[in-house]
Amino acid sequence: MANTFGAESTTDEVLAGMNLKGKRILVTGASAGLGIETARSLAAHGAQVVGAARDLDKAKRATEGVRVAAANGGGLELVQLDLASLASVRNCADALVAAGKPFDVIIANAGVMACPKGKTSDGFETQFGTNHLGHFVFVNKLVPLLKPGARIINLSSAGHRFADVDLDDPNFDRTEYHPFVSYGRSKTANILFSVGLDRRLKGRDIRSAAVHPGGIQTELGRHLTPELIAQIMPAGPASFKFKTIPQGSATSVWSAVVAPASAVGGRYCEDCHVADVTNDPASRQGVRSYALDSERADALWAKSEQMVDERFNIG
Repeated sequence: MANTFGAESTTDEVLAGMNLKGKRILVTGASAGLGIETARSLAAHGAQVVGAARDLDKAKRATEGVRVAAANGGGLELVQLDLASLASVRNCADALVAAGKPFDVIIANAGVMACPKGKTSDGFETQFGTNHLGHFVFVNKLVPLLKPGARIINLSSAGHRFADVDLDDPNFDRTEYHPFVSYGRSKTANILFSVGLDRRLKGRDIRSAAVHPGGIQTELGRHLTPELIAQIMPAGPASFKFKTIPQGSATSVWSAVVAPASAVGGRYCEDCHVADVTNDPASRQGVRSYALDSERADALWAKSEQMVDERFNIG
């Protein structure tokens, strides 16, 4: 890679000089925070962006700047998608497939974090159901639209270090619920899903990666109470260096359109580079080995198909 980027790199720095005219890119969660900035930066460099959001009215208001920034043929289209409802997921995916317009990139950006215990409309624990199962069905149903050379980027988090997936009790039916354990499970699932996708699709020249955007103060943290913040930041928020939203979105666009596909495929990226594998509990960087385990990825795939009652033979 000719240019070296890092934790403070922004989307515009990462995409400097790039012409994405003719590229069609789907971004979920295009109504706030990282989703808006990801869409803006890609459209500003010529990409046709399809932004998916649960609340279309909110998304229309929030993305006015994306349309203003669009250049060189870039633009934005919005579609309705509620990842906490498989009916909505399937309706949105089916409509996109029926339209028949191919994609070069899917960025599965949307999600929830550390929310109180609850259930999706299909009865799944909220974080696992929204962050993983919703995207699992949505992305798999869109695979027929992916061009050779396409990429799928799943937003994970350093929060995957809080917990591995629990395939015996994914909905906390028998396990005491903790917001960050649930979040950790869902973020590990995002990485394992990328591993599973990459193994199945790389023979078709389609690659998948997971990314950690970094710590950013966005709407994602709406459920963080002082008690929860103290659990993950014992020294207080002042001890943590937050990224700006353009810095937080940089790893997504870097992995999607800048880094060589062979470098990021099946990997976990942070701060605009491929992360090292580490099981050191004191490390605040890197990826846990359990999150990249191919057998674990296949087990999660099978469990996910069972839970959503749908099979995806995409490989």
